[in-house]
Amino acid sequence: MTAHAPPRPDRDSATPLVGQIGEDLAHRIRSGMLRRGARLPSIRRMARECGVSTLTIANTYLRLAAAGLVESRGTRGYFVCTPPRAAPLIQRSIDSTWLLQYAYEDEAPVIKAGCGWLPSDLLFTSATRRALAGMTPGRLASVLEYGNPYGHAGLRHDISQMLARRDVCCEDGNIIMTHGASQALELAVRCLSTRGDTVLVEDPGYCNLYPALQSLGLRTASIPRLPDGPCPDALARMVRQHQPRLFITTSILHNPTGSCATTRNMHAVLDIATRHDLTVIEDDIFLDLAPEGQQTLSQLGGLERVVHIGSFSKTIAPGLRVGYVACASDTAQRILRQKMASNLTTAPLNEEIVHAIVSSGLYRPHLAHLREHLTRVQARVCTRLGQAGMAVHFQPPGGMFAWARFGQDMDVRALAERACQHDIMLAPGHLFRPGGQPSQWFRFNVAHCEDERLFTFIKSVACGKGID
Repeated sequence: MTAHAPPRPDRDSATPLVGQIGEDLAHRIRSGMLRRGARLPSIRRMARECGVSTLTIANTYLRLAAAGLVESRGTRGYFVCTPPRAAPLIQRSIDSTWLLQYAYEDEAPVIKAGCGWLPSDLLFTSATRRALAGMTPGRLASVLEYGNPYGHAGLRHDISQMLARRDVCCEDGNIIMTHGASQALELAVRCLSTRGDTVLVEDPGYCNLYPALQSLGLRTASIPRLPDGPCPDALARMVRQHQPRLFITTSILHNPTGSCATTRNMHAVLDIATRHDLTVIEDDIFLDLAPEGQQTLSQLGGLERVVHIGSFSKTIAPGLRVGYVACASDTAQRILRQKMASNLTTAPLNEEIVHAIVSSGLYRPHLAHLREHLTRVQARVCTRLGQAGMAVHFQPPGGMFAWARFGQDMDVRALAERACQHDIMLAPGHLFRPGGQPSQWFRFNVAHCEDERLFTFIKSVACGKGID
């Protein structure tokens, strides 16, 4: 092999093309075949010589750059750097930022076992197409303008009716539409806390919440998440210790464990919140995927003490980015002012699409079908994980997530790296802990876990062959 002969990727190999070409080039750089300062072929030329797409080469060069093996010099191209000692080609920091970013890359793993959304075949695309096709030219022109700061009036009324069916009393004016649930969380936190405050969070919990709170200058104290909900004893102790103003929790189909808080647990949480003047933000974006009749904090405690956050990203399509917050009137007004100051309004077009779907009569049958499908998949995947050598925390009643671990302790970061080489994205448990503390658990999205290659990989790990 010479320094200039192009790599010859094997399309029948289980290793992705990016990994094959990248390892070939990395070997040449580390061995000195490609010397410091040497210019790599242009992306187009290398793609042509290797017989792959320019996107594959672009991602290969980006990963080499991330490993410190090459550097980009703008329009001049990529040049070889001094190779770092014993640096692997893929040298990622396996953290919440990685999980969020890597899952969306063009060369992301095919098997997204650790992601947080539905696969494309379960999205409500047919209803979305129908909503767009049924929009008159005049209506389309209207929703392409800036919208009402509160959000789409018809959709807010739809949401108030949906909440009413769950025995949550909420006027239309108490609902603010947001750019997904993430913005709803941020707006609520901004309006209900002050920089330097301590916010109580769950451990494990929603991984992207922790860096968001840090960016707002807030401290966090963690409450262990048990199979029946957040630990009431720990909650009471942390409230006395930190005098927090907020507790952020997920009552139904908790992310990442898939658990649902029991009615008894929720009453205990509400009792503590009432006695200590604590506001609870209920991040229940998976609520519509849960079995009907499941109680929530907002149902039991009302919206004076509880701020309820919901979304249509997990049931219709994540790309629409339509979420909402339902809360007491004074809180709603504060959130509205904060929303206008930071983003003016949300997207009327997207909200019009969701309104058309929800009000068409198709949404409730769609939810019923989706719930039934996920319940069946949950049972199959949890069984397969057990057969492959993993212990499942417990089998959730529905939804997307299962929480499982191997029987023996291992280097989960190295395992996540290794899985990427097999075109599998895993989500190790430390991503879901407030301080990134060690964890032997993994979150699995069951809707993305029926590929046989995943279980073959898991079996090899359980047999001690997963990391080589």
